[in-house]
Amino acid sequence: MSRFPLLLSPLTVGGLHLPNRVVMGAMHTRLETLDRAHERLCAFYAARARGETGLLLSGGHAPVPEGAMDEAAPVFDREAQVDAHRAIVDAVTRAGGRIALQILHAGRYARVPGCVAPSAGRARINSFEPRVLTLDEVRATIRSHAHTAALAKEAGYAGVEIMGSEGYLINEFTSTITNRRDDEYGGSFDARLRFPVEIVRAVRAAVGPGFLIIYRISAVDLMPGGMTSDEVATLARLIEEAGADLINTGIGWHESLVPTIAAAVPRAAWIDAVQNVKQAVSIPVMASNRINTPEVAEAILARGAADLVSMARPLLADPDFALKLRQQRSDEINTCIACNQACLDAIFSERAASCLVNPRAGREIEFGGAKAAQALKLAVVGGGPAGMAFAVNAAERGHRVTLFEAQAQLGGQLNMARRIPGKREFDEALRYHRTRLQRLGVELHLGRRVTADEIAQGGFDEVVLATGATPRVPDIAGIDHRKVLSYVDVLARGAAVGERVAIIGAGGIGFDVALFLLGDVRDATDVAHFRRTWGVDAHLQGAGGLAAPQQPVPPRREVHLLQRKPGTPGRTLGRTTGWILKALLRQADLRLHAGVKYERIDDAGLHLRDADGKPQCLAVDHVIVCAGQVEDRALHDALRARGFTVHLIGGADRAAELDAVRAIDQAARLAERIGG
Repeated sequence: MSRFPLLLSPLTVGGLHLPNRVVMGAMHTRLETLDRAHERLCAFYAARARGETGLLLSGGHAPVPEGAMDEAAPVFDREAQVDAHRAIVDAVTRAGGRIALQILHAGRYARVPGCVAPSAGRARINSFEPRVLTLDEVRATIRSHAHTAALAKEAGYAGVEIMGSEGYLINEFTSTITNRRDDEYGGSFDARLRFPVEIVRAVRAAVGPGFLIIYRISAVDLMPGGMTSDEVATLARLIEEAGADLINTGIGWHESLVPTIAAAVPRAAWIDAVQNVKQAVSIPVMASNRINTPEVAEAILARGAADLVSMARPLLADPDFALKLRQQRSDEINTCIACNQACLDAIFSERAASCLVNPRAGREIEFGGAKAAQALKLAVVGGGPAGMAFAVNAAERGHRVTLFEAQAQLGGQLNMARRIPGKREFDEALRYHRTRLQRLGVELHLGRRVTADEIAQGGFDEVVLATGATPRVPDIAGIDHRKVLSYVDVLARGAAVGERVAIIGAGGIGFDVALFLLGDVRDATDVAHFRRTWGVDAHLQGAGGLAAPQQPVPPRREVHLLQRKPGTPGRTLGRTTGWILKALLRQADLRLHAGVKYERIDDAGLHLRDADGKPQCLAVDHVIVCAGQVEDRALHDALRARGFTVHLIGGADRAAELDAVRAIDQAARLAERIGG
């Protein structure tokens, strides 16, 4: 019997039969900006359909050019585009799936000249000033949604999702934050809801019965002055009456100062807001945001908070999520760790999305997946992210793989990362790789450094060095003082750290060490604590779901974070997660110093000159060095001298700013080509 009977149970909604309750939520991928874009899109969606996902939602398509996310984003407004969309639908259908098109008008979030909004006012996250829609243009925008829906039906889509959440145009109409109109589409609460209701009615009239209409509602705005839970419930009921078959739930506006989907957010943190919608309507409701495991999804359905579960990034991480559930292989699911590094960070840097734990995502046409032409006996030295990923991918292609790891456990840098508050999801990456290595029969040797002689005696055809990087030791007088620790001492070896600390180096590792010393490990697991920390209403019922944030708890330590370069520290942090880290550290009173010159370390502490050249001594108990890394290539020359073909991946190849995205991508691509 399945452990996930509700998640795997069928559902008929809007005349569409779904084999299970797993939905791939709509997400921006920017795949349309890459070469062979259409081929990539077909392969991307087909892979998730073959993985038995119950329903796929496409990325957002604007109904008019001024509603596009940016100038490269897709617009679906012409008959001439139908055939290209039909090819995507056909690819999904051949793979056994069903797909609906998301219609998204970005409103004042559109990064295009001539973007529009209900009222004047530039979004905090956009450099373009929106133009205010006239009354005639509002009505034309309603018609444009219906036109795109009709085109989607002609192309063969099973339905459409109308994007009414996350601060995009429709959401802007429903909120007093952005709607200050005094015509029939603004002013009173009822008038502000007229725009989404009329869009749903117009879409239903255009597509007729039997065509799925999903409305993505803002279940909680997380914006000052946003809608209350009662107002959200009222809108949900009106949307049902207007003709929607299914309501999906979005969480927060993109400019909200509350994180919603990063790893710092507890799993299923927003389920109370979803349940509020579910209780208001009789049509099915879909849950979303920070649902990354089948256990969490099943619990949501068992609670009665939703009828389906939307998982966008989890299906980047593993397109076979639903298939593995049906085959009772849930322990082999490659779980989304909510890091944002290769997906959202890429999108907001105008790059196409992929996935840290699954570099094939969005790159399906670059990976054949066939068995190797020649099965090789391969030695992998290093069991960190790159080494584990290579070993798994190579073994899947039929190679005989032996992995050597000097530590007593696999994981490498992941074992340090998982100790940082908000990064416990790395446990899932470790679980996945350990499981796959065991199932694939990879031979493991842990707890001892392998020598070149031992490898030479092992009869290996080629060697992969994934030995990672070691901490760089800066040239500072007194760097060998007893006060000095490396980040490895602190995160991996459990060194005791005093109450006053200076951290040398303000890159990603420096910030992580600061959070480790100052943060609260409950942030990513305790929903009540998360809400208090970020000023979220305990019951998500008030305006915008917000409340006054709690007074910060006095920090456990006095921590100084220092960098040589002038300018604001933290510029290299993740685009969509760095602000979260910095906000938590501000609450913990982290002291930042930029443009410093280190002079010496002695019993008195760390002596330096500040940005103005003035001498200063930080009287600290410990100095923790996070000043970069150097490649660990200890075996490279010895193996080359013995005639081996040696491949370098991950930190052993390039140690600058340890990059798990690059490391795992390198590993997967090497495994794809080795042995032909």
